[in-house]
Amino acid sequence: MGHKQYILALDQGTSSSRSILFDDDFQIIASHQIETRQFFPDDGWVEQDAEEIFTRQVETAEIALQKAGIGFDEIAGIGITNQRESFVVWDKASGKPVYHAIIWQDKRTADVCERMQQQEISRIIRRKTGLVSDPYFSATKLRWLFENQPELLVRAQNGELLFGTIDTWLIWKISGGAYHVTDVSNASRTMLFNIQNLQWDTELLDYFNIPKLILPEIVDSAGALAFTDSSLFFGKKIPISGIAGDQQAALFGQACYQTGMVKNTYGTGCFMLMNVGNTCPLIREDGLLRTLAWRIGNDLTYALEGSVFFAGATIQWMRDQLKLINSAEESEALAKSVKDTSGVYFVPAFAGLGTPYWDADARALIVGMTQATNSAHIVRAGLESLAYQTRDVLDLMQTSVGIALDTLRVDGGASANNFLMQFQADILGKSVSRPELVETTALGAAFLAGIGVGITDMDRIKQLWAEGQCFKPQMSESERQKKYEGWKRAVERSRGWYEG
Repeated sequence: MGHKQYILALDQGTSSSRSILFDDDFQIIASHQIETRQFFPDDGWVEQDAEEIFTRQVETAEIALQKAGIGFDEIAGIGITNQRESFVVWDKASGKPVYHAIIWQDKRTADVCERMQQQEISRIIRRKTGLVSDPYFSATKLRWLFENQPELLVRAQNGELLFGTIDTWLIWKISGGAYHVTDVSNASRTMLFNIQNLQWDTELLDYFNIPKLILPEIVDSAGALAFTDSSLFFGKKIPISGIAGDQQAALFGQACYQTGMVKNTYGTGCFMLMNVGNTCPLIREDGLLRTLAWRIGNDLTYALEGSVFFAGATIQWMRDQLKLINSAEESEALAKSVKDTSGVYFVPAFAGLGTPYWDADARALIVGMTQATNSAHIVRAGLESLAYQTRDVLDLMQTSVGIALDTLRVDGGASANNFLMQFQADILGKSVSRPELVETTALGAAFLAGIGVGITDMDRIKQLWAEGQCFKPQMSESERQKKYEGWKRAVERSRGWYEG
């Protein structure tokens, strides 16, 4: 046996930076996580400090390796996965951001997107990018930045600034400015990338008034994509050999390599992706996104995606703002302490609703309360909202492709909640399969990085995937339908609430 090789996964999420060290059998050796701050400078605005994102990410990597007692010289490759639509604009010469990172949850361009939805441009965007005209994606917010700080547009046109999603920013920094790249999965979330010809789209760049020279080069999701600068970071030139947006990385980590396989990740938001094979799926007005899953050499894979904006963030809100629980873990026991929600529904439309509604003016509400309602009912309703929103998306997906699914693969933080997973199986009327390793986002990045340096391949990964627990539906069909009808009524009341 030769000496062990290690893969380092950098997992830059919406609420934390995390590094996980895997061995060449893809077992976790060590990890470290640090929360990152969010700023809310105005109603609906969400920002982060890009420098903090970067320094935290490097710090977690160094600590994870210290914990493992392993040197950076033993790292064969680095995989990067990231919150996707969030972006940074920075000064090419100094490497300093010119504005806070604008985060995917940010709704500052909601009114712009609403106007676009009434115009031909929204159909062009749909056809070329597979996306809907929503503030969720980067393009309208990048245009907002240039319109509100016109001097930045001038500097961008002069080639003094660079744009990147978080993967691009991290790679640029740890490579000492040598690489300005992004992979197809992240590029496909900007609303500037043509998913048919796999190029930055000139017509859309003109429409949004974005100079092409600030955009990164598009690369594969696995391979020798970039290298760290050994004089600045980690003391060694290490290949950055895997890149994928967090949801695509989770699809890869769940080994969903066959057409029709679906995973749902319960993170800050809930994101469901279905592998739809190597040809761009028919683009229809059905509220689902078409996106690039990954590209490895000549292997190109597309996905259908449904996006729920508030999942784990709902549990965080109940903890931080309402103080109903002290930790996310407590929510399970509290929810189980009552037999049901007693008719309470919680629609967590704090920042509008995603799939299938795409209603930026929806607002959160809790309905059906009486004087007997207590905190346990509300917490339970909050957890159940994750399952209802997931059903909204899965129903649509199955109708759209005409595939009836029997099992949903799940992962992400809230998938550890057994109450939620059982309720999910009940409300779907389908099996819910949780893998042994629920950190599939980081695992997917590690798998891609491993493929990129020749440590593994997709056949071996399929064998590595292992089920941890399977939840089977126990609820009667009549009860399932009754509960789901109640949910739909609650959603209707939340829609179009905000009038600006």
